[in-house]
Amino acid sequence: MDYLNDMFGLKGKTAVVTGGGGVLCSQMGSALAKAGANVILWDIRQEALDEKVAILAKECGDAKRVSSVQVNLMDEESLQAALAKSVTIFGKVDMLLNGAGGNRGKATLQDVKAEDFEFVLKLNLLAGCVLPVKYFSKYWIENKIKGTILNIASMASYNPLSGVYAYSAAKAGVMNQTVAQAKELAPHGIRANAIAPGFIVADQNRALLLNPDNTPTARGQAVLGHTPFGRFGEAHEMMGAVLFLMSDKAASFVSGVTVPVDGAYLGFNI
Repeated sequence: MDYLNDMFGLKGKTAVVTGGGGVLCSQMGSALAKAGANVILWDIRQEALDEKVAILAKECGDAKRVSSVQVNLMDEESLQAALAKSVTIFGKVDMLLNGAGGNRGKATLQDVKAEDFEFVLKLNLLAGCVLPVKYFSKYWIENKIKGTILNIASMASYNPLSGVYAYSAAKAGVMNQTVAQAKELAPHGIRANAIAPGFIVADQNRALLLNPDNTPTARGQAVLGHTPFGRFGEAHEMMGAVLFLMSDKAASFVSGVTVPVDGAYLGFNI
């Protein structure tokens, strides 16, 4: 167990998790906290942050290692202020998990609204990836900190999903920018990777994949038909990849990759 703790443990590290008021991102934050890290959840919704901080404190058994900062990631001044505040909480920040993102509606190409496309692109690619890395990397370089970035890509990064043009474009961009970040930041000892979750049932996609009686919808059946594992994923099944990529020892020479956690969904489509 000493070997595993040394290889994957995050004691003494501090992670910021954007989108931390959401279910999946807070669960990733919980995994980091259980591995020993201090965790600061970021979100625009203070009520959601308060709820998730209480849950994480209970799950990791140490309320002193969990905190939160309210922030608007689309506002660069708000982002800079949130980073400055976060640094004061635990003394420094070593890790950034870019979990903020989401979608707005579904439409055919003929019905795509420019304002919705722009919003989703900004939410997932700028606020959910590029802007946080802009300021965190500057802070790390100035303070000679070998930081770690974990972006959240998607199955849509590889193959666009029907009816969600902006989301698919943004997530393809996240995978592209992960490589760009890794290349530029490598000389500073900063790593950037991503995970691409498969079809994991969560609040935002539950109605898309499951009927009220928990049987698969037509879309859910189509997904299952292309998933060799024959089932949807569960949130806890992402956590091993999260901890691996966040660990400076286990993944010390890993940067610029996107790891699918998808039950072989992508392999089926090759």
